[in-house]
Amino acid sequence: MDERTLIEGCIANDRRCQEALYRRFFPAMWRMCMRYTSDREEALSIVNDGFLRAFKKMHTFGFRGSLEGWIRRLVFHSLSDHFRRKGNDLHWLKLEDRDRPRRSDALSRLYLEDLMQLIEEVPPASREVFRLYAIEGLNHREIAARLGISEGTSKWHLSNARKMLQRFLKEAETVKNAG
Repeated sequence: MDERTLIEGCIANDRRCQEALYRRFFPAMWRMCMRYTSDREEALSIVNDGFLRAFKKMHTFGFRGSLEGWIRRLVFHSLSDHFRRKGNDLHWLKLEDRDRPRRSDALSRLYLEDLMQLIEEVPPASREVFRLYAIEGLNHREIAARLGISEGTSKWHLSNARKMLQRFLKEAETVKNAG
């Protein structure tokens, strides 16, 4: 079934289309959630919540980007909401252990929206590599193939994004402590 037919069927609440969409994108969404939790039931709950959001909002999909990317964003929002309900922090979304700010509580006080705003400040190419690596879970080979760049360029963009985010976090912490 082609994507347009699948989407139109989901909008019409056709259970066969919903099942086909779920089966097509479940493995990628499952892998993304399993990167943040080792609890299979918790991951399944998050994925299912994300797909429920997708089915409810399918009428808003405008064919401006990939369907998988659109679903991935909705599942990621379900993931962030799940962990926010568990503790109002983002300890689960690590840049990398060596990238942690000196004050260990700096990241934990940021809400998802704050972090996403900081990510938006990163230049587009580095931001896209960071998103593909840190959020979607792709490796540098997959990122390079998707973006038509070399693996080395992908690694550079990721490093650049991390350095910028570290600086932004440090600045945010300085402003918070000054106020």
